[in-house]
Amino acid sequence: MRRIYEPESLMEAEVLILMLASEGIPVHLVGRDLMGAMGDLPLQGVLGLVVDDEQAGCARQLIDAYNAAQPLAGDEPESFPGTLIC
Repeated sequence: MRRIYEPESLMEAEVLILMLASEGIPVHLVGRDLMGAMGDLPLQGVLGLVVDDEQAGCARQLIDAYNAAQPLAGDEPESFPGTLIC
């Protein structure tokens, strides 16, 4: 098992888990149980997505593509340019 990504929030983690699962890549989220202790823990590195070693490269490419996504012209709100509408 290899830790491939540290999501910024539980919501981002869930989105990425669903995306990777839709591509046939099972993902484990480590650190979910520590979210209640955020006041006592550092904010970075608590959550982590973990996949099998042989699927790590493919999973990392999919996450990189997700992070590089840009909004389509006309799909962003005027008050928040650069924000994707889901």
